[in-house]
Amino acid sequence: MADKKSFTFNVILDTDGQVIENSKQTISLSILENSGNYLVHKDLIRQLLAKKQSTSSTKTRSEVSGGGRKPWRQKGTGRARAGSNRSPLWRGGGSIFGPKPKTIKHKLNKKERQLSLKTVLAAKYSVMTTVINDFETVLKTPSTKDFLQVFKNCNVELNKKTLLIVDKKSEQLKLSIRNIKNIELNSASNLNTFNLLAAEQIVLTPSALSKIQEIYGD
Repeated sequence: MADKKSFTFNVILDTDGQVIENSKQTISLSILENSGNYLVHKDLIRQLLAKKQSTSSTKTRSEVSGGGRKPWRQKGTGRARAGSNRSPLWRGGGSIFGPKPKTIKHKLNKKERQLSLKTVLAAKYSVMTTVINDFETVLKTPSTKDFLQVFKNCNVELNKKTLLIVDKKSEQLKLSIRNIKNIELNSASNLNTFNLLAAEQIVLTPSALSKIQEIYGD
């Protein structure tokens, strides 16, 4: 039986850090009891494997240059038979079963991934802070200084790993935060388990909450 959990955000701030009167927003997530935790681990493994380059490559005897001539005749020399100086048994020869570029995929069904994200969102509710109405459009031009001032007004700690979730990433917003070390930008429709778990605090916008409710809510 699905356990329905509701989270209410009673405080929504504007860019000056002032509380918007009568502002309240609720998201409801249905989470199967004791079934989402192992999916969080599976989704995390899937993401980490997808990040691996897996570009290590060694040459086999057919790929090593040289070795076209038989080093010595087959019989009569007293030495072991040899057909090529690129043999894996020779120094400078090819590798036996060496690493080759490969793609590792860890499959996770869509519903499993959604349950994983819902589980993390429910666990991270305590570090969520809804701030800044319409943050997506508040910056008219790219400005790191203006962005940091808004965070300062809203008492967001800049020394913690912060995940900023918006409805849509604007170019001004992306350019404004690219030089800030502790801030990661995500759109609500493209959340991922790794960023959610790594975040020490999560800053959302009302429109992002609406999008989360639309995608993951019930």
